[in-house]
Amino acid sequence: MLLALVLSAGAVAQDAGASLPAVKEVRVSTTPERARLVIDLERSTEFALVSLDGPDRLAIDVRAASVTDTGPGRTSGVGIVTAYKVLQAGPDRVRTELTLSGPAQVQQAYVLAPFQDQPARLVVDIITATPEEFAAKVKSDLINSSGVVAPKIDDVSTPAGGSNLPVATKPLVVIDPGHGGIDSGAETPAGIKEKDIVLAFCLKLQELLVASGRFDVALTREDDSYLKLEDRVALARRNKADLFISIHADTFQQPDIRGASVYTRDENATDVLDKILSENENKVDVIGGFAMPQTPPEVVDILVDLMRRETRMQSYTAAQDIVHQLEPSVALRRFPVRQADFFVLQAPDVPSILIELGFLSNADDMANLQQGDWRDRTAEAVARGISTYFDGQKPAE
Repeated sequence: MLLALVLSAGAVAQDAGASLPAVKEVRVSTTPERARLVIDLERSTEFALVSLDGPDRLAIDVRAASVTDTGPGRTSGVGIVTAYKVLQAGPDRVRTELTLSGPAQVQQAYVLAPFQDQPARLVVDIITATPEEFAAKVKSDLINSSGVVAPKIDDVSTPAGGSNLPVATKPLVVIDPGHGGIDSGAETPAGIKEKDIVLAFCLKLQELLVASGRFDVALTREDDSYLKLEDRVALARRNKADLFISIHADTFQQPDIRGASVYTRDENATDVLDKILSENENKVDVIGGFAMPQTPPEVVDILVDLMRRETRMQSYTAAQDIVHQLEPSVALRRFPVRQADFFVLQAPDVPSILIELGFLSNADDMANLQQGDWRDRTAEAVARGISTYFDGQKPAE
């Protein structure tokens, strides 16, 4: 089958006479629920995707002149991709063909430009699909690749915050730039303040999420204003946010500690409700709509505890999804999904995470945090992680 190539959104335009890049490395990781293909490239290039049956496969072509290693490759993990092979499909085309254990679909595919010591990368995220969804995609791709109709738009890079999957509703994401006003947060000897760095990042993240058309987005602060911690949490709860994200960039006494990480609420904490509920609110208010006013206190306690457990499980899923998208883009701390007793993560009814972008006490992190390219790259990764999280949420019945 001839696979039509289309220009990815992140690709660098090339003159007709320019030499094509080489494929440097191909790797696939997989679980029963999802898989990821990463192709390292000499530089950004064009790519296209197609679904094939008999047996079920996904083929990914990149416009490239050569590939270092061809033939079958070994997947990392066991799941929806059982095997893959790489071959030179033409003088200007390298194909990676994934053999599937069952129907699957591309959730998002995007090109990352080279950054620091990292090469250009094509990242393709794959999730399970129904037999009907896969059959429809095979039919559509067969028509497109036969030249009957123009290639579909979902064959280009998925925008940050976007998805190849449809969305029925717009979830509300509340983004919380840490500190502000009289509270500068961490600060370097040169006067670089955490509050300024995280606000710039949050404004970029908001821009990406709004541009995707998938989300309603609110910021706890849009300027250099001071807001109490309880007011930040209250804002998210009052507006029934679907996800609360607090952004920080702290310092540490060990200057060699660096990298991004994502925190959820410490499971060992026992004072969640006592710290978060105001004097005008009680446990029945927290579960408003889930219990009658005369519900016995012991039943309310059980319902609140169930709500809190579900919220923490969703928070952990969101943290994992964001870290999964950060991995190919920026440096992460060892064990990047972490737990801590942050006050802003204590809402019992709003999934909440805190992202540490890096450390002002580390020279490499400090250089990145002040760099627009790094900020944009990281914000795009966080936006993709947010989109991945909501793709996995079951719609309310």
